[in-house]
Amino acid sequence: MNKHRGTLRRGLAVVMAVTGAVVLPAAHAGAGPAPAAAELHDDFNGDGYSDLAVAAPEATVDGKSKAGYVAVLYGSASGLKTASKQVVSQNTPGVTDSAETDDRFGSAVSSADLDRDGYSDLVVGVAGEDSVEGGAETGLVQVVWGGPRGLSGGAPLAYGHHTYDRLSDQGQLTLGDVNGDGATDLVVVESLYKLRVVKGPFGRDGSASGGEQIVVDDSDPRFLDLATGDVDGDGIDDVVGTMHDGDEYDARRVTYWRGTPDGLAEGIVLRDSRDWRVQGGESLDLGDVNGDGYEDIVVGRPVDGYDSDLDTPIPKGGRVAFIPGSANGPVGTKVTYVNQDSASVPGAAERGDGFGSDISVADVDGDGYADISTGVPGEDFDGLSNAGGAVVLRGGASGPTGAGAKGVNQSTVGVPGAAETNDAFGRTTHLVDANHDGRAELVVGAPGENANAGSVWVFRSTSAGITPTGSFTFGAGTLGTVAANAKLGSGFNH
Repeated sequence: MNKHRGTLRRGLAVVMAVTGAVVLPAAHAGAGPAPAAAELHDDFNGDGYSDLAVAAPEATVDGKSKAGYVAVLYGSASGLKTASKQVVSQNTPGVTDSAETDDRFGSAVSSADLDRDGYSDLVVGVAGEDSVEGGAETGLVQVVWGGPRGLSGGAPLAYGHHTYDRLSDQGQLTLGDVNGDGATDLVVVESLYKLRVVKGPFGRDGSASGGEQIVVDDSDPRFLDLATGDVDGDGIDDVVGTMHDGDEYDARRVTYWRGTPDGLAEGIVLRDSRDWRVQGGESLDLGDVNGDGYEDIVVGRPVDGYDSDLDTPIPKGGRVAFIPGSANGPVGTKVTYVNQDSASVPGAAERGDGFGSDISVADVDGDGYADISTGVPGEDFDGLSNAGGAVVLRGGASGPTGAGAKGVNQSTVGVPGAAETNDAFGRTTHLVDANHDGRAELVVGAPGENANAGSVWVFRSTSAGITPTGSFTFGAGTLGTVAANAKLGSGFNH
């Protein structure tokens, strides 16, 4: 969903300043870069297993409300383990600045190997950060460095330029190599309407040697989400954004910026077979859903009840749009849609369901096609309002389909906990292969759980898809953090 100092390197586990307790170290004791980490963007300790970062930007840290923290669970041969965890805040030794009220550390979370040492690094947005140069709420993006014992130390990567720029607000941050030089670049939204590209490689002090590019759209857009991936198969990452026109919230669209050796090319607004703009949404992710070698665009539009519903396919209750990639970029004329009234999709489309919330794309069942997870946080059932759920749609040669789709909620047999009104289970979702078996597990956030304390659920995967068997949940009690109004699970490291 969405930050000037030097770097302090520490070989030991960081201290969890949220409560003063010692954070458990990552389960890897070797020295030097681990080759497996080069293949993963989310392996912080280089043991060959993907790790999970969970944001709580509204959490209280050392008495500072909405200072925020990010919790990390490390992967292993048996998947994510709550026994191997870290909690990182701005009060963690070596991390830039200190926890302050309304900083919102964790407003955006992503991960990649920024310094090319073989370990993935945690990149965190701090949208409410003040700076001496810019003033109030300029915002900050900072890195916490990965290493053989997990995350430690950090550095600022970029501050906002002006007062209330709120750099990285609402999760609007993504990482990728947009100029094909082999180094990861930072792409972040500044002041809600312009893209700022900070080009790597990055030094340990957070400095970038590739310069910056500012992309401004004349239509005065307001960005809703960002993602990077190779949509045209040329080996250079592209950027895709969803946004609306200025104050016209209902005038949403999807824009594609092709990555080139010189950086991002001019944006292209995607159009459908009617030559109308493909309407955007609040969430998107990229992945090869149809297995043709090109990353596809998947957009979630969880809202309904607007004038544009009249011109938009199956908007009721929210929907997911699939836009295939190709050698010429995304093909808007072949866009297809799925909602809860589509054949075999669990549930039924109802106003306010929020189907399409927080899209994530990865192969869940190991069949070679990327699948799609989406939340349904407004789902009502058993007399409960906004109890919520989550759905995984299977990928295939024709794109996503309802066939074989699976849904879960807190009333599903085998799922820990109990469904309650306003839990908002499914407000966020994430797919991560934490045991490296070729099948991504489903992670679901419920920021409304326990009166907005928030909790996270993890679901195993099989060749038949996700299963409630062996699922588990964790919250503030497991992490040793302050529960009240933390809204744990507000975002993941997409």
